[in-house]
Amino acid sequence: MNTVAQILSELQRFSWADYVAIVAMFLLCIFIGIYFGFMKKSVSENDYMLGGRRMPIIPIAFSLVASFISGITLLGLPTEVYSYGIQYLYVAFGVIGMGFIMGIFYLPVFHDLNITSTYEYLELRFDRRLRMFGSIMFAIMNIAYLPIVIYVPALAFNQVTGVGVHTITPIVCIICVFYTSMGGIKAVVWTDVVQTVSMLGALVIVAVKGSMDIGGASVVVERAWNSNRLEAPDLRIDPTVRHTFWCLFLGGIVYWTQTNAVSQNMIQRYLSLPTLADARKALCIFCAGVLTVMALSGYNGLLIYATYQNCDPLTTKAIHSQMAKARDQLLPLFVMDTLGELPGLAGLFIAGVFSAALSSLSTCLNSMSAVVLEDFIKPYVKGQLSNSATTWIMRLVVVVVGVLCVALVYVVEHMGTVLQLTMSIESLTNGPLFGIFTLGILLPWINGNSAILGGCVGVVVMSWVSLNAQWAIASGAITYQTKPLNVDHCDYTFDAAALVSSAANATHHTGQEVNDVFPLYRMSYMWYTTLGASVTIIVALLSTFVFGTNDPNSIDPKLMTPYIRKFFKFTPQK
Repeated sequence: MNTVAQILSELQRFSWADYVAIVAMFLLCIFIGIYFGFMKKSVSENDYMLGGRRMPIIPIAFSLVASFISGITLLGLPTEVYSYGIQYLYVAFGVIGMGFIMGIFYLPVFHDLNITSTYEYLELRFDRRLRMFGSIMFAIMNIAYLPIVIYVPALAFNQVTGVGVHTITPIVCIICVFYTSMGGIKAVVWTDVVQTVSMLGALVIVAVKGSMDIGGASVVVERAWNSNRLEAPDLRIDPTVRHTFWCLFLGGIVYWTQTNAVSQNMIQRYLSLPTLADARKALCIFCAGVLTVMALSGYNGLLIYATYQNCDPLTTKAIHSQMAKARDQLLPLFVMDTLGELPGLAGLFIAGVFSAALSSLSTCLNSMSAVVLEDFIKPYVKGQLSNSATTWIMRLVVVVVGVLCVALVYVVEHMGTVLQLTMSIESLTNGPLFGIFTLGILLPWINGNSAILGGCVGVVVMSWVSLNAQWAIASGAITYQTKPLNVDHCDYTFDAAALVSSAANATHHTGQEVNDVFPLYRMSYMWYTTLGASVTIIVALLSTFVFGTNDPNSIDPKLMTPYIRKFFKFTPQK
């Protein structure tokens, strides 16, 4: 009987056709960068960052999907469904709710202002301090997030080929930096179109081939039902439960609205469209695209369980030892097991994973260049920058951030719980920023002093809650019960004694310490953005007793959402 090491060695059978598929995708991205960088050269800052605000709807919608669905999501969601069932997929209702709220309240404000950086809004509505606060929070989050975006798909490549992580990450970054810096948003958007098709194709190939191997989709559904992975929404009103319908719906609306409606990474795409009606159409297509990707990823999670129901590879450590903490490497293992014998198909899947990573990376790099130029350089430069100067500044920012990301991969590699770390970093900034933007568009009497105090308190509170919560999870004080997993019928040998020891330690931690954890630390991560935004808004409202209020009628009506304008007699702005 084979050992785990022998099984892994057999699965690392990348053929020349697989490498061709990956190289072809990389070369296509490079060609698009060359085309828009040299043959269709961007002649102005507006063209480089917003495509002259004349971009077509469908490519922008595809770009939004590709930008939002990173390799972390593509690999992590199947493992979530495999381990915990489909409860998380009810976040789809939150996505739909986000579409209505963003389209009605947030999108009209940003599109009407004709701005480049969303943080310009904070200066127009409040003052320069809020603009700098928002830009700094954005920069911190992106610089911390991007190395993880690169690292996770590099692990997947390492899983199926054995090629070192630090060999592939610089190559990916160089390619992405090249086409992003050369072609601007046009190159980013059109490569995103290619990458979205590649990503969807990879998910469909895995779903079809995997289902055929075990007897069809009916077998997948039957085994998922028997293991209680197909389940109705959990309607408990308990904020400490990891996933309930309420945290996925209400918390999901706030999280997705923040990420999609006020983040520079996403809003820059909407601002590149000529009209608000076009932006709303792109938003509808984006929601449909995200729900499609989530459905495919969720089905693949159930498919993986149906395939490995009698021999769980996470329990037996049938994933490289260096990935023991990165549970989302389950899908690449399944892909090599399912598609490895068919030349080129495994390569198409890995190309899809890298497509998701490249699209997220290029989006963040392009947005960082816009924010650095508009918020950190232009306000402090006397006179008008030439088109040539702005272009080279933005390209330099892309290169510097790209190099920094490659360097930080070495740090991320030793952090262990990288996905929990991502969640913690996002929660520090997302909630308070969303709270400040919401104050701006909905509450015209709130002034800059109240808003910045609310934002600072929100960051402090979220730092305290999320970092302590992640420490409790990492130390084993908080654990989450998975659905039933079985290793009774494995056709290879593994270290059973280590599993017994691990289970005993987990039981000890769970039984002895979980009830001693402070309740806020046990709160579901899906409430983090809501908590951060709520603290920011409440503190800002209370601080009006100290700092006073604006005269609501003195605010430029364009800075308020259309549904608020009719309640106040705004003074026309000259």
